Formats: sequence, structure tokens, C-alpha cells
Amino acid sequence: MVSDRSLEVLRVIVQDYVASREPVGSKSIVERHAFGVSAATIRNDMAALEEEELIVAPHTSSGRVPTDKGYRLFVDHLAEVRPLSPAQRQAIEMFLGQSIDLDDVLARTVRLLSQLTNQVALVQYPSMTRSRIRHIELVMLAPRRLLSVLITDSGAVEQRTIELGADLSDEDVAEIRGAINGASAGLSLGDAASRLRDLPDALTDRTRAMVHPVATALIDQIAANRQDKLVMAGAANLVRTEHDFTGSIYPVLEAIEEQVVLLRLFGEMATDQHGVAVSIGRENAAFGLAETSILSSGYTSSGTDIARLGVLGPLRMDYSNNMAAVRAVARYLSRLLGE
Repeated sequence: MVSDRSLEVLRVIVQDYVASREPVGSKSIVERHAFGVSAATIRNDMAALEEEELIVAPHTSSGRVPTDKGYRLFVDHLAEVRPLSPAQRQAIEMFLGQSIDLDDVLARTVRLLSQLTNQVALVQYPSMTRSRIRHIELVMLAPRRLLSVLITDSGAVEQRTIELGADLSDEDVAEIRGAINGASAGLSLGDAASRLRDLPDALTDRTRAMVHPVATALIDQIAANRQDKLVMAGAANLVRTEHDFTGSIYPVLEAIEEQVVLLRLFGEMATDQHGVAVSIGRENAAFGLAETSILSSGYTSSGTDIARLGVLGPLRMDYSNNMAAVRAVARYLSRLLGE
């Protein structure tokens, strides 16, 4: 156990190292911060922190830098999640408020989050496994061609063209549309697919044969959209901070291209008291990201947690600012999807 003053020393070491990338020594702590004690006393505190493996000397200099364990303690107990400035909040509202559909809003979200944090930004598409069907629209493009539009409660809109073996009238399309929505609206994608397999039995003799390709295409459309995926922006920010990684940056770049790995990591992260989940350094070793930190938060639609967004970067990052940005963008995205 270390003293309260030693913990405050750890706080300023993290903050000063993040700001300067220079190892922090006792003399600079005394000069920059009002501890009211001598440099010798600060050195004793730093020795206690080093004994607890919270800081380490990167080389023979007198300065120290935080370890993975030190960053973890800082995030869990010492970090203050500063609110975003009015200008930053206004930028979020203006930029995301101009979105025209779900694809656009998620693309804008990663660009904005990357700009706010100077890290790699990641946004998971709404989890289709938890989404429910709001409506399925059928539009006749030609007597033997339909456009199906699948709309979920998460705001996702997916379209597909369906080719038919016989002509349909407007009345036929209206009957099929009503039967499809009556069978699937409000259901999860999995349940809706099961109901659609039984759909032909609910139709008149005249349209039963013609609806089979429609139901089959919709089942395929639902299955295709149950796969989770990510949108990413800001990979160039990793290259700019390449000196924060001990080896080559390329293994990290390769790891973040594996969406399955990142989605699994997102799924294992637990949210803290700030509404943000933080995974640091060696905690990410199993995912090939041992020299990175990942911050994430969930966003919602209709009050249900549907997916996550976050940032990925080196251990030396501004945790307080990045946690605030992730939390703020997740809340605004939730409000936007709710509307």
C-alpha cells in the first residue's frame, strides 16, 4: 500500500508524462506542483510507487514513467473525467445532426471521435442479434421485380432486389406486405426468420406460390445482417505516435484490421463508474494489442444497449479527455438514434 500523497505523485507523473512524453523526476514535480515538501520526500514517494510496480525507470535517468499497473490505478481511482467544452459539445451536435441515415451517422461518428481524441476511433454497428424489426416495405419496381426495405428499431435500413417468377399486381404486393409485417414486426431477427418460413401458409391460394421467393429473400436478407461489423477511422493517428511503441507499429495495425478480434474485445470490457470501459496494456495481450489501451462505451436505441464505440491508442494517452469524449459521443448517438 502507498500513501495518499504517493498516489497524488502518481497522478502528476501520469499527467506530466502524457503531456510531455518525457520521464518525470522529483525535481520537476516539486517545481510544477504544490506538494509543499522537498524533492527528497517526493523521491521517497516515487520509490514506494516503484516498489509497487506503478512506475518504472525507462533508462538510467532519474525520471520515471507509469507502468500498465500505474495507468490502471490512475484510471480506476485518480482520473477525473473532465466534461467537454461547450465548443466540443456543439461540434458533436452540429456534425452528427447532419447525418442522413445510419451508415452516414456511424461514419461521421468515427471521424468526429478520432478528431476529438487523436486516436483510432471504432464504432460497432448496432447488434442485429438484439435488433427488432420495425417494418418491412415492399416496392414494386416491375411486374416481376420487388424492392424489399428492412427497417429495424436500431435505425438500420437494408434494401434488396427480389426477382420473381410470375407477375404481381399492386393488390398482390399489398397482401404480401401486410402478411409479412403482421408476422414479423416487433420480433427479433431470429424469431422473424422463423415466422417468415411459415408465411406462405397464411396467404391466399392465389399468392401463396408467388410469395415463396419473397419470404426466402427476406430470410436471406435477415441472416446477412446478423453479422456484427465495425467502422474505423484515424489509423494515421497510430503512425503519428509510433514512438510510443517499443517495436514495430505494424502488428498493431494488423490486429485492428481483425474485426472479429476487436468485437470480441469490446464484448469482454466492463463499464466503470464513469460509464466507460477501459482495457490497458497487458490486459489486451490475448488480442495482440499489449501495447495499447482501448476505451469504449455502449450506445443505445429505444433504451436498449445495442452496440459499442470507443478509441484505441498507445498507453500514453490523455485518459481523462478521451473518456469524456467517448462518453459524450455515445450519449449523443443514443439520443440521435432514439429520435
